[in-house]
Amino acid sequence: MVEADVKLLNFPYKKAASVVTAVPKGPGEDVVEFAKRRLGLDADEWQRKILRSKAKRGILNCTRQWGKTTVSVAKAVHRVFTVPKSLVVVASPGLRQSGEWMRKAAEMLARLEIPKRGDGYNKISLLLPNGSRIVGLPEVEAKIRGFSALSMLVIDEAARVSDEMYKALRPMLSVGNGDLWMMSTPFGKQGFFYETWEHGGDGWLRVRVPATECKRISKEFLEEQRSVMGMDSFRQEHMCEFVGSGMGSFDRDLVEAALDDDLEPV
Repeated sequence: MVEADVKLLNFPYKKAASVVTAVPKGPGEDVVEFAKRRLGLDADEWQRKILRSKAKRGILNCTRQWGKTTVSVAKAVHRVFTVPKSLVVVASPGLRQSGEWMRKAAEMLARLEIPKRGDGYNKISLLLPNGSRIVGLPEVEAKIRGFSALSMLVIDEAARVSDEMYKALRPMLSVGNGDLWMMSTPFGKQGFFYETWEHGGDGWLRVRVPATECKRISKEFLEEQRSVMGMDSFRQEHMCEFVGSGMGSFDRDLVEAALDDDLEPV
C-alpha cells in the first residue's frame, strides 16, 4: 500500500541537447577513491569491499545506521556516471523510502556538478548527461512492470518488501544481465530477504555487519538500546539476527559477550 500525503521527488525535466559521456578523473580510477574524492564518502573497511565488489548478487545484513543505504547509493552513482546509458532501478517498501534513497543520489550527483533532472517519464527519477538514469519505485507491484535491460537493481530495506514485489522485480534483470543488490536489517524469519540470506546459495556475496563491529556506534549507546528495546528487538535491529515470531526468551550472556571489548569478531 502506498503511503498517503507523500511528496514526490518530481525533478524538472529538460531534453538534453546532446549525450555527454562522463568519466572519473584519470584512467581506471579506483571506485573507493572516486567515492571519497568526488562523492564525499570516506568508506570503512566493509563499505570499501562492497564498492569494489564485482559480484552480480549481493546481500547486506547490517545494523541500523551503519550506512548501507549510503554505500548502495555511491555504488549506483558510480555505475551510472561511468557507464553511459545504464539504468539503475531502486525499489523499497514505499515512496518515502525510495524518495530518501533518491535524495541521497541527487546530492551525490550534485557533487559531480550534475543538476537534478527527471527523465520525463517517471515521477521519481534522475537523468544524467550521458544518458544514464536512476529510477525509484514504490511497492506497488502493478505499477513497476515495463522496465528492462537494467544495469543494476537495488532493493533497499529489503526485509520489508513483499515477496510479490520481489517476484515482479527480478525479470527486469534478464536481458541486461544486471546486478542485484539488496540491503536491510532483519525482519523475522520470513520473506525473500531471509530466504536469500539463509538458502540463496553460493552465488550471493553476503555481508553482515552488527553494531558491535561499527566504530561509529558507541558501546554506551548499544548498552542504552539493549535496556530499552528488549532483547529480541536488540538482536534484530543491532545484532543482525533473524528473530522468529513468538520467541520471547533469549540468552542474555550472548549479547553481553558481543559487547565485551575483549571478544574477537566472528
